[in-house]
Amino acid sequence: MRPVPGFEGRGDPHLSKRQMYLDELRHILPASPAWEAWLTRSGELPPDFDALPSVPDLPDPLLKQVDGQEVPLTDPQDWPARRREIRALVQHFLLGQVPPPPDSIQARVLCEQEGAGSTVRQVELTFGPDQRARLWLELLIPEGPGPFPVFLTQCTHREWALIALNRGYLGCIYGAGDARDDTDTFVDAYPEYDWSRLTRRAWAASRCIDYLATVREADEARVALAGHSRNGKQSLIAAALDERIAVVISSSSGAGGSLATRFEAEQHAGEGIELLTRVFPDWFHPRLRFFAGREHKLPVDLHELVALSAPRPCLLSTALNDGVESTWAAQQTYLAVQRVYRLLGAERNLGLLWRSGSHETDPTLIERYLDWCDYHLQERSSSFSSHFVYPCDWEAWRRDSGERMQAVEYPRRELDDVMAMDDGSPIQGVDGWVRKKKQVRERVRWVLGNWPPVAVNPGTSDDWEPPYLTAMLGRESAPRLEKAQMGFGEHLAGDVYMPAGLRERGVKAPAILWLHPFCFSNGYVAAYRRDGASPSGGQVFRALALAGFTVFCYDQIGFGRRVTEAEGFYGRYPHWSLLGKMVRDAQAALDVLTRLPYVDAEQVFGVGYTLGSLVGLHLGAVDERLAGLASVCGPQPFRLDTPERATGGIRRWSHQYMLVPRLGFWAEDPERVLYDVPELLACFAPRPVLVVSPQLDRDARLEDVTRAVQAARRVYDLYGAGESLEQLAPEDYNHFGPSAQGLVIQWLKRRSGM
Repeated sequence: MRPVPGFEGRGDPHLSKRQMYLDELRHILPASPAWEAWLTRSGELPPDFDALPSVPDLPDPLLKQVDGQEVPLTDPQDWPARRREIRALVQHFLLGQVPPPPDSIQARVLCEQEGAGSTVRQVELTFGPDQRARLWLELLIPEGPGPFPVFLTQCTHREWALIALNRGYLGCIYGAGDARDDTDTFVDAYPEYDWSRLTRRAWAASRCIDYLATVREADEARVALAGHSRNGKQSLIAAALDERIAVVISSSSGAGGSLATRFEAEQHAGEGIELLTRVFPDWFHPRLRFFAGREHKLPVDLHELVALSAPRPCLLSTALNDGVESTWAAQQTYLAVQRVYRLLGAERNLGLLWRSGSHETDPTLIERYLDWCDYHLQERSSSFSSHFVYPCDWEAWRRDSGERMQAVEYPRRELDDVMAMDDGSPIQGVDGWVRKKKQVRERVRWVLGNWPPVAVNPGTSDDWEPPYLTAMLGRESAPRLEKAQMGFGEHLAGDVYMPAGLRERGVKAPAILWLHPFCFSNGYVAAYRRDGASPSGGQVFRALALAGFTVFCYDQIGFGRRVTEAEGFYGRYPHWSLLGKMVRDAQAALDVLTRLPYVDAEQVFGVGYTLGSLVGLHLGAVDERLAGLASVCGPQPFRLDTPERATGGIRRWSHQYMLVPRLGFWAEDPERVLYDVPELLACFAPRPVLVVSPQLDRDARLEDVTRAVQAARRVYDLYGAGESLEQLAPEDYNHFGPSAQGLVIQWLKRRSGM
């Protein structure tokens, strides 16, 4: 592996800066005793992050370094060398180093019994220095001469192997899972290696293949490895380390598996690096924790772990509402890795399988996994056509919609132009701003798209959510709270959380419209939390309700119960936008929320985090019913979202998420964009707005957000309300944890008079 800039070792010139970064991480991250112990043992420091390139999107597996320049890989014969480079990076930052294959493996049959058309044999393998490493495995051998294709899986999934046996596979189950983990003996046998637990378990699969080469009934050239959840992670790792694995199936491997850390961070309400490395400190190399909050600095990401299986068949299985996954991130992984398979002429070998439900599996699903194995190992026909849940082709949208726009026809503008009319003349007084605001509103509505006809739905009180969905999506109430369900908008379901007894008191109380972040699996509920001991369970909406507010919650289109609603959206509404639909749904929620008899319609505030902030800012530009807005980790100002900022550019919103395609016409020239964050903030004037912008936010630079706030405050000053636009910049990274929740609740109570 080539040296990584800023990570050279203790004798490098970046030493003082690296120590500063470590001090910062210790201050902002929750305590992790295991990590601290590793730091003491190893003496390692974080890299000099300034010396590392910033890659907000997924690193391209097909870009190689040649003489310091990134060069696209176009020849399939170059893939093995590129694969070795990626594998070295993956091992350094994620997995740790593994020993070479052992010289000899001794096998001892523990027991063997005949079944109905099968033989069940348990074996213990010993290997390594002084034969100190041990591994239990079990073979389920069909009757007949063989050799049979092998279905290899972990002891946790023995039932999967039983189904494989039905299908004519030799099942091999090995003791490297939570039910039985023999890989602890590997640590004693190979003390000089820094491999993580999941890497040890993956290496164990290779030792099974070593043994299977001696079993006459087993076809070692046709080995399929499958695993679910953490076993899905180790299956991908095993396929990356051992090319003898002919087929790999990664079932709900989630964060640390098939989903890149860049798209499973806490701004996506996922199992981010911080949580992953603290709750499961031995799953991955401790070095990974250095990149919590700075995922864009990680030189390699987990989609490249998937790419290491190419060109061999790899099936990625994702549930639509699995709290440990993200349907959108899974699609992004597939799209990124598909380029590798296409180069190698093996596109049919990469599959993306969507399934309903959450983290569970069932026999029908395992039969589908075996269909995949049949298709590739036994040349039996099967239908495996991967499709996309989310829009992902901006050029196709432009072609099919017939939309045209030339950014060059619009003037370049600065953030401070919020105080200027189109002709450049300065805004004079409130009346001048009111005229400008009308222009801003018209531009926002145009960018959001052509709104279809609507009619107000006053709300219904039907039981919209069956109990099994409430449990699956984590939408239970909590002690001291009540929950009501109601319909709103175009056949949508909303949940209202409020302090117990509020309705009976006969008073009108302040309310909150909760606008959730990029939580694709669970919608308005943060999908993967490990702070359930708190009264709110770590959930923002419950914390707000426990503070005394009535909180209206719902899933935005493409999230939670509405994941598949995003599929085909632009075929149905080619001139509208997903963001426009989100704003319209927020208006429909206000239609209901402001009519509730226990809600003070003049005291309805919006609280938005990441995506929710983007929605809330646009809502405020077209609808004045919000009494104020708390914007947490809001967007980078559009005109400053340039490549040198490395925040992703406004093409995030137009191309990557395809939230608002028309914005894509300015993707290469953002300084000409029709409106910007300062105008959106100023549309709230003189209503109160709180901007929470942490000092460490890879998606929006603090200094740029501050410039936007300062520009918008000039409009507030016209009203004599400069103090109503507030900004807080906590020493933190991008997440909405208890500390940030406390800041928002304190502001809401002050502004609502509670």
